[in-house]
Amino acid sequence: MAEYLASIFGTEKDKVNCSFYFKIGACRHGDRCSRIHNKPAFSQTVLLQNLYHNPEISAQPLDGSHREFLNNLSEPEVQEHFDNFYEDVFIELEEKYGDIEEMVVCDNLGDHLVGNVYVKFYREEDAEKAVENLNTRWFAGRPIYAELSPVTDFSEACCRQYEVGECKRSGFCNFMHVKPISRELRRELFSRYRRHRCVQCRTNKQPDLAAVAVTAEDLAVVVGTDIADLVAESEEGVQDDQQDINAFLAFMF
Repeated sequence: MAEYLASIFGTEKDKVNCSFYFKIGACRHGDRCSRIHNKPAFSQTVLLQNLYHNPEISAQPLDGSHREFLNNLSEPEVQEHFDNFYEDVFIELEEKYGDIEEMVVCDNLGDHLVGNVYVKFYREEDAEKAVENLNTRWFAGRPIYAELSPVTDFSEACCRQYEVGECKRSGFCNFMHVKPISRELRRELFSRYRRHRCVQCRTNKQPDLAAVAVTAEDLAVVVGTDIADLVAESEEGVQDDQQDINAFLAFMF
């Protein structure tokens, strides 16, 4: 019996624990849910509730003129608005609390998911530190509500139909509709070279070559991954990525 209960924990067959909260860290029923929301005592992932206010769907603008301006933004301007938000939050959190493995922002419309920001740190202690501090801070004139989230695998939390443009629930889907950042910003924030460089800047020390030494096989994986990305890039993107690779190799050796 114990093995069976463990095998169905957090699934739709589990009649005790909420599968949506387990997978997504949020449930449309909230505290009224008939199933238990097991909040983790420790986790790598932090949920910042309703932190991002999309100018296209913002229901509570600061004033009338602000609302009119935002609602008239073009698609490139909306993307720039989001990229600026994402970059500001990412850099602020990484510099204050620790290295970030992944960060996603929900583009859903449901109250329990709208504007949610999920930040997965590499270390659980960094996530715990972030929650403790962020709950005392404000962002864009509003208090921040941060909590540890059970979400560890974003691929399980995301709506697969939305990713291929086939979700029929629109913004009110109960799975994550992840709002994408621009390719250029993703390359800048998540490049391996940048991450090593940031660690060096924060510690203000010369890198320990023995600690960062890689084998030929490891290097092949790094280069191979970057080359796969290059195939899909434009000519300009190829040149930028090649510069990143060269800089990374120079840094490592």
